[in-house]
Amino acid sequence: MRKIPISVLELATVTEGGNPGTAIAGTVKVAKHAESLGYQRIWMAEHHNMKHIASSATSVLIGHVAGKTNTIRVGSGGIMLPNHSPLVIAEQFGTLETIYPGRIDLGLGRAPGTDQFTAMALRRNNMSTSSEFPADVRQLQTYFSNDNFNARVRAFPGEGLEIPLWILGSSTDSAYLAAQMGLPYAFAAHFAPAQFRSAIAIYRNNFKPSKQLDSPYVMACVNVIGAETNEEAQFLKSSLIRLFVGIITNTRNPLQPPGDLPESYQNPDVRAFVNSMLSCTFTGNQDTLRNDLSGFIKETGIDELMAASYIFDPQAKLRSFSVLYDALK
Repeated sequence: MRKIPISVLELATVTEGGNPGTAIAGTVKVAKHAESLGYQRIWMAEHHNMKHIASSATSVLIGHVAGKTNTIRVGSGGIMLPNHSPLVIAEQFGTLETIYPGRIDLGLGRAPGTDQFTAMALRRNNMSTSSEFPADVRQLQTYFSNDNFNARVRAFPGEGLEIPLWILGSSTDSAYLAAQMGLPYAFAAHFAPAQFRSAIAIYRNNFKPSKQLDSPYVMACVNVIGAETNEEAQFLKSSLIRLFVGIITNTRNPLQPPGDLPESYQNPDVRAFVNSMLSCTFTGNQDTLRNDLSGFIKETGIDELMAASYIFDPQAKLRSFSVLYDALK
């Protein structure tokens, strides 16, 4: 099997009986564990107006996790740039990179990370900002550039710092932009796998080298549920299925313990939708994960694998990351 870096996506998900404090503490434990194993990076994602996700102040959380670790790269998967001024993000990530040099990644997305009403509150009714995403990414690059020294508006800290930019995608839209700008491309196959293969083909076929990157670099984020046995992994997976059912039926709850699936899962339309969302989910023991993921890596040619792990029990979640690492080492 071709060896590639493996990384972690964390949303600081609140579990049943927990709260944002326990979710953030759990994210720190995952980061420390992933670092001890040799994972490449841990990213956190920007979401808003979601009661059971504690990663809304993404830059703050990145700084907290970076401060609790030593070597693992820490970043955003991603910052939803249309919600922010590029200058503010340049200053925030310039500050993070200044405090934790050589460890900060800046993944950028164009979606709001929330519903339309909350997006209006974030963007102060300027709902055209998503169409300005390409220009905002270029503006962000300008703020980080040494060539901006004569500009009237400059980012301090930020100017002259080498902070890797990534473009995130959950459809084919951003694949073209990542290719044109010569930036690495991370695809959210953990919840929107339908266009994954089309998007990475577009990205590779249209890629233009840049100062940051000579050739295409694809990272796929997938769900991974690892355990000592296949049976245990399948049982743990029921928490993820319940989460997806809640998203589809708009009955969101904290992450539930594994167990019986809700009655709504028996609805054929709901089940089909859930199964579609699960098509890039890998479940099993070490041997099963090694077999299934090696096939996925070979088929897609990805350069890096990022794992999201929606497991209720904190210790089982840490074990899952250990099983995954052992499967791919």
